Amino acid sequence: MQKPLLLLAGILITTNLCAQVSSARIKKHIQVLSSDSLEGRGTGTAGEKLALHYIQSQWKEMGVLPKGDGKGYSQKFTFKSGAHGTGAEGTAYNVVGFIDNKAPYTVVIGAHYDHLGLGNQGSSLDANPQNKIHNGADDNASGVAGVLELARYFQTNKVKESTNFLFICFSGEELGLYGSKYFTEQPTIPIDKITYMINMDMVGRLDPTTKSLAVSGTGTSPVWEPLLKNLSSDQLKIKTDSAGVGPSDHTSFYLKNIPVLHFFTGSHSDYHKPSDDVEKINTEGEKQILDLIIRLTEKLNGQPKLAFLTTKNKSMSSARSFKVTMGVMPSYTSNEEGLKVDGVSEGKPAQKAGILTGDVIVQIGDYTIKDIQAYMDSLTKFEKGQTVPVKVKRGSETVTVQVTF
Repeated sequence: MQKPLLLLAGILITTNLCAQVSSARIKKHIQVLSSDSLEGRGTGTAGEKLALHYIQSQWKEMGVLPKGDGKGYSQKFTFKSGAHGTGAEGTAYNVVGFIDNKAPYTVVIGAHYDHLGLGNQGSSLDANPQNKIHNGADDNASGVAGVLELARYFQTNKVKESTNFLFICFSGEELGLYGSKYFTEQPTIPIDKITYMINMDMVGRLDPTTKSLAVSGTGTSPVWEPLLKNLSSDQLKIKTDSAGVGPSDHTSFYLKNIPVLHFFTGSHSDYHKPSDDVEKINTEGEKQILDLIIRLTEKLNGQPKLAFLTTKNKSMSSARSFKVTMGVMPSYTSNEEGLKVDGVSEGKPAQKAGILTGDVIVQIGDYTIKDIQAYMDSLTKFEKGQTVPVKVKRGSETVTVQVTF
């Protein structure tokens, strides 16, 4: 009997390993999706089409069903190129896969797979972005890797959950949420059968020191806050934001009265620059986040369709309404009072004044900065060419620099 028992043990071990998230696979996915050969996955480009084929091939190999247009994985839509949709019309594709558990409701797990291409779309923060490959390892190959790993987990875990799963990799996010908007207007499953939506956008840079994970949308259902409080730990310190509207694809689902959560490890100095490369990804940190999402979905297994709540969304003025800019990347995961700087753009006022990554802005001119909203409000008070004192905390010191807008 020893050999059959050993064989059975081997089968069980293999099955369990198949149903585990793998940091090695996360890295492999990000390496492929952020390689130079894909030329930054600009919306509607040949490089983005290569990413689409990679995603499709992964789902086909897993046995995840196609749920795009017709019988395929892809869902075609049109978009306007340019930073504000002022350019020529083009064609792009969402990529949609499905696990059919014959359940009444479906969980959507999504991430956008487009990025900035060769830096000609207008939203690069590089000083001279034209014709430079913006690989977008964190933004958002990391999110796509998360979708692929979660699809693999739920397809191979030998558990028939009480919901179906719809996995969507959206295109056109960087140009204005084109893909997710299109999907919610032309869904490939009945939209009233979606119980909630999980969005991953930039989940590859978990800070190993703070271990802080930003989760927004927690006000969109009464279950989110207590559930996330229960799941928070020393390994992942969850910072929540109630708003259902934000600068990523979960917004499109929230606007259709669907509870949402958006997972985000924070901005950084490589955001929207050619330097956002795979070598800087914390794959073990991303694995922890995916394990958290799995635990969250398992806690909700067997629950009825989630109740939806509208949220008081923060009034965020558009960039075009600001009179001035400082050129800093705000931290969305810091618990410090003030605005912690996660990155400084080259050649912008903050960099010229000597503001550094890690500084915490606490005052601009006469305006006290307690959080990101106060920071954004303050920028409407100044004129281009004006010089103002900016007070920052730098370690144990407080430093004042002169910023010229």
